[in-house]
Formats: sequence, C-alpha cells, structure tokens
Amino acid sequence: MNKHRKSAVAGMFYPDHCAEIKHFIDHFTKAMPSLELDVTPRALIVPHAGYIYSGYTANLAYHYVASKRADIKRVVVLGPSHRIYVAGASIALFESYHTPCGDIEIDLEFSHALTKQFAFLSFNPLAHEEHSTEVQMPFIRHYFKHAKVVEIVYGDITHGELSRLIDDVLSDEKTLLVISTDLSHFYTEEEANKRDNLCIDAISHLDLHALSHGCEACGITGVKAMVQSALMHHFQAHFLDYRTSYARSNDASRVVGYASFVIG
Repeated sequence: MNKHRKSAVAGMFYPDHCAEIKHFIDHFTKAMPSLELDVTPRALIVPHAGYIYSGYTANLAYHYVASKRADIKRVVVLGPSHRIYVAGASIALFESYHTPCGDIEIDLEFSHALTKQFAFLSFNPLAHEEHSTEVQMPFIRHYFKHAKVVEIVYGDITHGELSRLIDDVLSDEKTLLVISTDLSHFYTEEEANKRDNLCIDAISHLDLHALSHGCEACGITGVKAMVQSALMHHFQAHFLDYRTSYARSNDASRVVGYASFVIG
C-alpha cells in the first residue's frame, strides 16, 4: 500500500502549484471584513467546492482560527463520501498527506486509537480520493504548519454515531475539528437562498429538529453530529459567510450554496 495520501483533485478543485494556492489565500484574506467575534474556536463548518467558488468562505474560518489558536496540534477533517459507497466511515491510515505546498504528517497513533474505539471506522483507501476532505488540506498546511491531520470520510452512518466520535475528538483542546459540507445543489439562486437560510438559521441556533426540515446539504450527517455535540459541550455556532456559485458563474438557474461557521 502507498504510504502517502496522494492528491486526487489538485489542479481541479484547487491549484496544483503552491505559489498559486498562496495567491488564492492572500487574495481571499485581503478581501476579508473585520470579524466582530471573540470566541475560542474548537470546530469549523466549511464548504468544499472549487476554490474559485467557495475558497473565500472557507478561508474566513481558517484565518479566524489561526488568529486565535496558535496551539493547534492536530486537525481532524470529517467529510461525506461523494465517489463510493462507504459503510460507516473510513479513516486514512497513510503516513502523510500530500499537498502542493508540502506533505502533512497524518496522526497515525490517534487514528489507530479511534479505530479501536469505534467499530464503524475502517480503512478503505478508495474512500480517500475524496474532494470534501482534500480541499481542506492546503488551508491546514498554510495556517497550521506544525499540526498533524486525521482524515475521516463517512458514508452510511447516523449522526448519533458520528457525534460520539466528535465528542472523543473534542476531548483534546488542542485538536481542531473541521466539518466539511456544501449546502443546496442546483436550484435557482432565489430558491437556493431560501433553502440555505433554513440551514444557516438551524446551525446558528443549534436546532437539530430544524436541520431535518428543509435543510439540504451533502454533509448534513456531519452537520447534525456537530450540532448534537455542540449542544452537549455548551458551544455556540457563529455564522461567518454565505454565498452561492452564482457570484462566480453568473448563472442563476443552477447554483450551489456555501456557508462557514466557527464553533466554540
């Protein structure tokens, strides 16, 4: 087995050259507003589309965490499988994660410990050709250069099961959790705004019931799990940004929605 998690979508969802990635991040950061927040971030909810569509929205969250948390030692990324069926969830048991800006060490000791604790975790290498988790890695490499990563790609699993995993991950205060999801897909701009605002309101108020009534997101299971855990840990969800692909495509007939939150 290859010891490295190779990039599967570099050159498609994000640039395959480090200088171009840094240019994107610098551009996003210069366009940021000042955030009137004062929270110690423990987790993020961020989108996973191509950087030209959702990179700004994701960067807001990563930049804010980096400004508040110099002590992050591990980043656990949780994203839905888009390519293959996954029973439960797959955790990457490679040694390192390749990005165009350098490899990131995978926290194998922590990953193996999770597999022993949660029966729904296994390792399916094919599950780790997944863009929902991969597009987060260049941001992690940029903002948390000394952190190790854990990649978990989930499929057929309940939010309650994932919430138990999240609770365990959050027991270490120097671990940052990243929940990857886009919002509604392929509605008109007007309809997408209506549906996505239901999600944004539900997450903002940590309302599990509302997440099951009108909110559409490819990573809805991870979002529900995060909300359930946030309630137990007495965290709050702080909304950062919302936009759709219309901002770049100028096609209002079929858009995808993106939002980001800081949780702490």
